[in-house]
Amino acid sequence: MANTESALQDAMTSIEGALGAALVDYGSGMALGTLGGSQTLDLNVAAAANTDVVRAKLRAMEMLNIQDSIEDILITLGSQYHLIRLLAGRGGKGLFLYLVLDGKRANLAMARHQLKRVEAELEV
Repeated sequence: MANTESALQDAMTSIEGALGAALVDYGSGMALGTLGGSQTLDLNVAAAANTDVVRAKLRAMEMLNIQDSIEDILITLGSQYHLIRLLAGRGGKGLFLYLVLDGKRANLAMARHQLKRVEAELEV
């Protein structure tokens, strides 16, 4: 089992094209841990903003009476992929992993697969 720091390190090193990663509490919008990012990619700001994305999708599912869970949410930009993976395991309720990828270097299918593995090994 990996703690937050080692899980984010694993994501950054094992996922090709990773630019930044965070573990986020979508109840508060706070990043519990971040790794990577840049002057133009503030992971704390992104964590708070993407909390609104998660909440909006959960509200929409409730309004549509969709009895299912969100695996991940993908946002594609011109040069980046933003991947939000809600944690499903014990202790992970209310948390998501947030990963920003370079669209030119990343393999989206492999990134999703690796992020799922990181989630499975994360101990929160």
